[in-house]
Amino acid sequence: MLPAATRLGPVELTVTDLERTIRFYREVIGLRLHHREDARASMGVGGEDLVVFLENPSARRADRHAGLYHVALLLPSRLQLARAALRLGVGRTPIQGASDHGTHEAIYLGDPDGNGLELAADRPREQWPDPQDPSLWRGGPQPLDVDDLLGLVSGRDPEPEAGEGTSIGHLHLHVGDVEAALRFYCEVVGFELQIVMPTAGFVSAGGYHHHIAFNTWRGEGVGPAPADAVGLRRFTVYVPTAADVDAARVRLEEAHLPSSEGEAEIVARDPSGNALRIAVDPLPV
Repeated sequence: MLPAATRLGPVELTVTDLERTIRFYREVIGLRLHHREDARASMGVGGEDLVVFLENPSARRADRHAGLYHVALLLPSRLQLARAALRLGVGRTPIQGASDHGTHEAIYLGDPDGNGLELAADRPREQWPDPQDPSLWRGGPQPLDVDDLLGLVSGRDPEPEAGEGTSIGHLHLHVGDVEAALRFYCEVVGFELQIVMPTAGFVSAGGYHHHIAFNTWRGEGVGPAPADAVGLRRFTVYVPTAADVDAARVRLEEAHLPSSEGEAEIVARDPSGNALRIAVDPLPV
């Protein structure tokens, strides 16, 4: 299994208009521009990058194929989620949903290219429901209590930036086969199963509710995303040591799965073609 200190790093996305994307993530999501060069830009809240954008003006919109469902930006507190909700409301930004998952509260929206985003805040771990309780999944999540959330920022002006400590909480993917994805992410990458449903699975390290989720909601057997499509380029899984990277490399070799190697990192693809980078965490654990 992956070490409990495993976490997610930068997510790389293809977009069609870099200037428009930067403006959206700065003004609506509250991220800062860390670096921009030619057709590439990285953003976060200071410190390490959270999202990296690569511009392809001719990229086509996502269709019925594997790829990104959404990337979750995990805010450090419920107050920070309330501030994000206030910023969305004042800016009249359309949202796609708002849910209470028991483990965390979430607001869903899309960026200008349709890349899915979740703004989330975790509840304290001791309050999380048992993931094996079938009632937790029956009927889907509860609606977010928006009035209660916004009560935390009543009478306040919106904060222009996301809070320090914002991170990549989880990634939710479209795949063609849930069972194949489970075998890859659990047996090869080393995540632990949290919950599996007929059309979706959730896996994590260290008992987290989920670091990676995947679903077949675009259809069973959908193929990989075309190289010229908007959406996910790759995502990063940070592990504590080079030995953890080496262990993942061995598992990939034993499964006869191709991978490319760099210094203290490997890049591989899941059975649906979604690319992930496994690398040594640059921050001290």
